[in-house]
Amino acid sequence: MTEKNWPLYEVFIRSKSGLSHRHAGSIHATDDQMALDNARDTYTRRNEGVSIWVVRSDKIVASDPAEYAAFFEPAKDKIYRHPTFYDIPEEVGNM
Repeated sequence: MTEKNWPLYEVFIRSKSGLSHRHAGSIHATDDQMALDNARDTYTRRNEGVSIWVVRSDKIVASDPAEYAAFFEPAKDKIYRHPTFYDIPEEVGNM
């Protein structure tokens, strides 16, 4: 198996000051452990992170940006999800 045929992994790093993992880039590896090791060596050389996630790219399920309207528009009909729908009592507003 050549490197071109190795599975692609997406790398997510949580920084020391961060609360969430952020996408750092992509790497190729033969297996999960190699992906973790390569991600550490590639993306945390200066001790930037406290946690690494690697996910095989072919296992990620994502929405299609071309279908934005069909996927996200139904949420706009649910006005009760927006705080502007509710009246704030006067005694709460004056606190």
